[in-house]
Parts: sequence; structure tokens; C-alpha cells
Amino acid sequence: MKKFTKLSVIMLTVITVIIVQAFDFTSDDSDRNPNIDRAPHWVHQMSQVKQNNNPLPLTPIITPDGYDNYFLGTDFAECNTAVNPRNPLWIFTAYNTNGTHYTTNGGLNWLVNNPSFGGSVAGDPVVVFDSLGNLFYDNMKGPTITGTWMQKSTNNGITWLLSGVTANVGNDKNWIAADQTAGPYANFIYGSMTTSGGASFSRSTNGGTSFTTLGTLSPHALPGTMPAVGPNGSVQGGSVYVVTNSGLYYNPTYTFFRSTNGGATLPTLQSSHSGWVNTVGTQVGGRNSVENMRTRPYPYIAADNSYGTYRGRFYVIYAANDPPGSGNKPDIWCRYSTDFGVTFSSPIRINDDANTQTHHQWHPAIWCEKETGRLYVNWMDTRNTPTSDSAEIYGSYSTNGGVSWVTNQKISNAKMKINCATCGGGGTPRYQGDYNGIVATPQGSISTWADFRNGTFGSYGAYFPDFAMKVTPLVAITSGTNDSGFAYVSVPSVKLFTLTSTYSATVTNPPGTGSLQLTFLNRTTPATQNTLTTYPDSLRIRVRTTGGVPSGLYTIRVIGQGPNGTPVHERSFTVNVGAVGIQNNNTGIPEKFFLYQNYPNPFNPTTNIRFDISKAGNVKLAVYDLAGKQVAELLNSNYGAGSYTYDFNAENLATGVYFYKLETPEFTSIKKMILVK
Repeated sequence: MKKFTKLSVIMLTVITVIIVQAFDFTSDDSDRNPNIDRAPHWVHQMSQVKQNNNPLPLTPIITPDGYDNYFLGTDFAECNTAVNPRNPLWIFTAYNTNGTHYTTNGGLNWLVNNPSFGGSVAGDPVVVFDSLGNLFYDNMKGPTITGTWMQKSTNNGITWLLSGVTANVGNDKNWIAADQTAGPYANFIYGSMTTSGGASFSRSTNGGTSFTTLGTLSPHALPGTMPAVGPNGSVQGGSVYVVTNSGLYYNPTYTFFRSTNGGATLPTLQSSHSGWVNTVGTQVGGRNSVENMRTRPYPYIAADNSYGTYRGRFYVIYAANDPPGSGNKPDIWCRYSTDFGVTFSSPIRINDDANTQTHHQWHPAIWCEKETGRLYVNWMDTRNTPTSDSAEIYGSYSTNGGVSWVTNQKISNAKMKINCATCGGGGTPRYQGDYNGIVATPQGSISTWADFRNGTFGSYGAYFPDFAMKVTPLVAITSGTNDSGFAYVSVPSVKLFTLTSTYSATVTNPPGTGSLQLTFLNRTTPATQNTLTTYPDSLRIRVRTTGGVPSGLYTIRVIGQGPNGTPVHERSFTVNVGAVGIQNNNTGIPEKFFLYQNYPNPFNPTTNIRFDISKAGNVKLAVYDLAGKQVAELLNSNYGAGSYTYDFNAENLATGVYFYKLETPEFTSIKKMILVK
């Protein structure tokens, strides 16, 4: 299995920078024209260098506190994400300009299969599922943008069915929406796109085989037209909304339209509003900029299709400075309408940081889950960076129709420098993508975003709400017959996750003779031994040898997942049968703490790390690269006093110098080791 290492990321960064420098930015006005928010032309050229159809799974990034961010690869920002309403484990996301990633097991493995469209593409990908589980993928035509191509898949992007189908018509920023209801317009696909003189409106009534353009909505001159589907009273899918964006870039006007006949005729005007949005960050070169990252002030819309209390409520989300004015800090705002977009509520601030005027919050994305009506939003946030030059991804949700929002939660697990000079983006302010993605199931949401933590346009994803997950790393069993050892799988914390989580364990390398029997032992719920319902909590796993298991090392794979299979997380621990290596070496108590030099050193790819613990307590053993970034956590649990050995396998790391660090409450030691492949 191929895994991405820091060295490969650095190499990709260097290659990306070289490629960018080879192209002529001046041949395209996307960087200079604030009325254009598409990816610059050089990004389209760069995409031709990116490898296609990489069928290799990628390893999730795991933080010490047990939360996962899934690393999908390196693309060119601007992602949109969809989840199959019939199977929440089927998730699909697309990044500029045609970087697709799909998973059929909820995110444990991600694969790539970039489709052909019948012509070249210019980016701004948008994806949706209909209620039947058909996936639709919209991408602008290139190099001259006259509209969008449409692709369709019935198996989550494993294969593609269409070629040469035109969906939207226009020259900049497209969106699509699907009717996921069982109403009279079920599975219709709607699209809108910036075009000369307004926003075009298109629809498909035959499963994406063809589209009809109904006409143009105006006023619309700035990027940011978007469709959404909601009910019309008892009629599911009876309201098709479109928002347009016009006026001044630093004071846009949002205009809302609605169709009540499934888009058979052009949606009609509901209301128009100016003064909601001013500058987002700082005015630079005619654009909105946050720390030299260009950002857009256009709106996101969604509607509540559920049969709950807030059925039919219509939402708009956007970023805007508070107080108004260039150089101030933006917040994330929600307004809602209870009369189909004719009137709207006062603005409701979603971000809950203590001093909003010292932090940037921008780049929002929205999704209203169709069964529960829960409204999810994610955004970029600098609240944990005093200098505001680095950001993280945050999220929240509302269960009462946007009136109030739950305590904001950090979704990404590492900070990223906002102004990413090594990413390859150009312009002032710099192009680094204009939108991220979010989608939801009845159990929770999945966010995807462009992440600059490694100095590249990294593609990342994560769940929210979510639970952390850890396992005991080592279990020693003396005998291969009728002997047992015990491991723990724990949930030390959650991010607003309150549902039941279920756990399973398998041996990935079964012994040639005998067997390892795995049993979950839950002290609180005998009838459901492998589940947790309150947090923090843990389960104990008994590993029992039968039939003469040969001495050696065996890997146990543990999977934890929510009620519908998501969130899903994977961990593993090692069982040492025969008490050789990985283990407490003797029954004596060392006189002092000590970390030994690894042996062999240099090594390839395994080495032995020994250490002495003179007092029981938490022990952390981790490996770091030359930049000080943790690349592997070997141990992080409570251990009794004794002498221990850990066999470290570095098959997934690149050749280089690394440091291993032992930390206890009373002792810290660091030593150097060299991996040579």
C-alpha cells in the first residue's frame, strides 16, 4: 500500500512551484478581474501534469488526541462533496480542476478515478447525488468557458456513463442541486451559472442525459449564483430556489428567485437585499482578501426538506466584516426566511469566539440534512492564532432553524499558514480556492477542504460530530495455547457526538496454526459487549491463544463506527505471542528512567527501541522528523514500572534522520536515529 510521506509532499511542492513558474499568468485575467472567481488559466494547465486514476488507498492522518483528518492527496483547491442518501459510506468529492476522490467504506480508504467529459475542463467542480444514488458531477468547459460538462455515475465514481453532455451555460462559477425527495419532481437536477447579463438557469428531467436552459435571471454580475431545493407546503421539492449576486464587489446585492413547478418556467423574483455584506477582510486589488488569500462574498443557500418543526425554512449563509470596513475581521452569518425568501430574519452570528473583532472567520459552506433538518456550516477560522496568519477549519450546526448554534468545534487537526507562497497559487491576493465542501447524513456531516499545512494544496476531510479513538499499542502473551492478554479501545473525548458507537476487531495476519480469539469485555452493558453509549469510556479486548499459536507478532485491526457506519475510524495494536520483543522485559523495577539508543542504527525498515520506567504512569513514545513534526506515535498510555522494548517499523517513512522521544510526567529524553532505504 502506498502511503504519502513528508518527503513526497516536499518533492510535490517543489515540482508544483517549478510548473507554476513555467506558465504565463498574464495570459488570463482571472487574477485581476474581481468579477471572475474561477480558477486562473494556469491552474488548468497544471492539472494536466497531475496523475490520473491512482487506485491506491491513502492513510488517514491521526492526531495524538485520537481524531482523524483524512488526507486524500494534493489537488488545486475548491472542493465540493456529496454523500449517497442510500448508503452513507459512499462519499465522493471533487477538487480543481478534475481531482476526484471516492470512498465506499466511509473514509478508511480513498481512491481516484477522474472522468473524461467529452472535452477539456476548466474547474469549479460541483457534485450531487439524487435520491436513487446516482452521482452527478458538473465541471466548467475549457479552455474557453461557455458552460459546463456533466458526468454521471451509478457506483460512486468507480465508472462513468456520460460523454459530451452540456449542463449549465455561462462563463463563470457554476452550481447544481438535486431533488432528493419523493415528490413530483423527484431526481430533477437544477443548475445555475454566471453568464453575460445574468445567471442562467438549467434543469434535467431525465437523470442528467440532457439539460434545458430555461433562461437568464437578473440582476447578476458578480460570481455567486446557486440553486437549492425545498418543499412547497406539503409538496416535496415544490420550491426551487436560485440566488444571484450583483452590485458592488464590496457591497453586493443578493436577489432570491423561486419556482413552484419544478423549474418548468424560469423562477420568479422573491426579494432583493443589499447592505448585508460589506468587505470580507481587506480590499486588495479590487478583491476581498484575508491575509492575502482571495475570498469571495457570494452567498450559500439551503432549504429544510424534513418533516420537522422547521420544514420549508430557507437559509442563506455568508461572510462579512463586523464592524464593516476594509481591514476589519469577517464573521460567519446566517439569515432565514419562513415565507419562501420574501423576507429574512436579522443576521445571526455563527462563530462563537470570545473576541470576534480580532479573528478572521470566512469561507463558509452549508448543508441542510433532508431528514433531520439539521443545518451544518463549516468555515476557516484564525481564533487560535494571535497573529491571524494561520487558520483551522471549524464547524457548527443548528437544530432550531438557524436561531442558535451549538458550540463551535475544530474540525481540522493542524494549523495552516493562510498565505501559502509554496502552494502554487498566483495573484494579489493569491488564488487558493474560493470554496470548501460540506454534506450531511442523519447522523452527522462530512467536511472537505483545501489545506495548506504542508505548503501544498492538500485535500483533506473529516467528520463532525465525531469521537476520538485510541487503542493499547502492545499486548504480550507468554504461551501460544490457553493464554490471554488484554487491550483497551477507548474514546477519550468527543466533538458533540452523542450516539452509540460500535467496535469490531480482526486479526490481519492470522497464525499458521492455532488461532487468536478476540472478545470484547464491556463492564457496563453485558448484552452489547462491543458498544459504547456514553463518553469518555472504553472497552476491554481479550486476546486468547488456542491450538498452539507460533511465537511472533500479530496485528489486530480495530474499527469503530457510528450507527449508520459513520463516523468510522481504524486503529491497530500488536500482539506479541511468546513474549519476544514488544513487552515488559523483566519483573524487576529499574532504578531510574532511561531511553536507550535504538538498535540497529542506521536501520531499514525496523529497529528496536528500549526504555526503562522506574515509576508507573503515562508513557508516550513518538517519532519526529527534522522539522519537528510528529510522524508516528508509538505509545501513549499508562505503563507500570519496568523495562520495555518496542520494535519500530518505518516502512512508511522516507530515508532520512529522525528523532524518537520518550515522555513521562517525570522524564523526557530524545535520541536520533537514521533510516536508510
